[in-house]
Amino acid sequence: MRPSVQQDIHAIQSIEAVPTILSMISESTGLRFVCIARVSPDNWTACAVLDNANFNLLPGDTLEISTTFCEQVRSSQKEVMIDHVEQDNVYHNHPTPKMYGFESYFSYPIYDAQGDFFGTLCGLDPLPMKLKTDTTRSMIASFAQLISRQLSAERRFSEAQQALQEEQAMAQLREQYIAILGHDLRTPLSSIMMGVDVLKLMPLAKDAASVLKRMENSAKRISLLTDNVMDFTHGQMGKGIPIKRVPCANLAEVLKHTVAELESNYHKRTFISNIDVTGVIYCDTGRLAQLLSNLLINALVHGDSSQPVVINAHNRNGQLLIEVANGGQPIPAETQARLFQPFWRNPWQGAHKGLGLGLFIASQIAAAHQGELAVASDEQQTTFTFTAQL
Repeated sequence: MRPSVQQDIHAIQSIEAVPTILSMISESTGLRFVCIARVSPDNWTACAVLDNANFNLLPGDTLEISTTFCEQVRSSQKEVMIDHVEQDNVYHNHPTPKMYGFESYFSYPIYDAQGDFFGTLCGLDPLPMKLKTDTTRSMIASFAQLISRQLSAERRFSEAQQALQEEQAMAQLREQYIAILGHDLRTPLSSIMMGVDVLKLMPLAKDAASVLKRMENSAKRISLLTDNVMDFTHGQMGKGIPIKRVPCANLAEVLKHTVAELESNYHKRTFISNIDVTGVIYCDTGRLAQLLSNLLINALVHGDSSQPVVINAHNRNGQLLIEVANGGQPIPAETQARLFQPFWRNPWQGAHKGLGLGLFIASQIAAAHQGELAVASDEQQTTFTFTAQL
């Protein structure tokens, strides 16, 4: 059997209503054989069959197209209906009823998703039946139209499903490529940063020192972008961002150092820090520093530069809190719902450097700590808050 015919049979049998349709037609007309056939210029192939007349036809069985009335339906695009072959002025001497031994018969055209002829909804019985009534004609025509519409819907669904599977496969390949690329970038990047560190120990002219500083900043930026891409890939491939939670007694110092690093890079901005984390915290300090850094960069880039960036961090009542607030325009509710999606940028805020991964990665770090990253925004300020139970 050709693959296309197998697909046609599958398309019909994928329509859940088909067995019910065949049964209803049989019960309403008295015909003991009802089927849906794929009809091509060369073949008649059964796709779905209700056989209570022992014709012994199964889905996939074929007939010579020239021995059926369905060839006439295919060429004329019009139905054929016979109550009693022996009394029918047109078909009483036709060889087909004699070959298959039936007296009553109908065949209605079915069309595919493109509107082309697909096949027929047909039925027959060795005994004569009264089929040529308005009710029966309307019922069978409606069922044929329903099957045609379902074929179209199944085709669209199948195409959408295939497109989704292809896109998922491509997305996985892209993520694997990004992961390999990020890994391969680390070696030359490490060499550049080591070279910068060596040059910093040497006496340099003033202009050379300035160039070296820009090189160092660029290398750090490339390193950050590479880390972000790698973290994104881990998150998208279902692995989640990896963390290593260990007892930490100096989280406050780590967070303060993170703030200090950004203060040195954004010396024109005002930072207000209230960091009061005490005791031993079971966490990944490096990842929490990354979370805070991403929140701070977001506030510095998108907040009002004339207003301070406020950092709060403390552990109270068994809960760790890290919070970053900035002034500026409020974030609309519909935008807030998308802030933690990867690669998403707010179009009304204009172009900014970066990949649009900072908040996504921060949310993934929060999730890896069984915590939550939330945003609240109004006319006074926008606040991102990370909380986790200790």
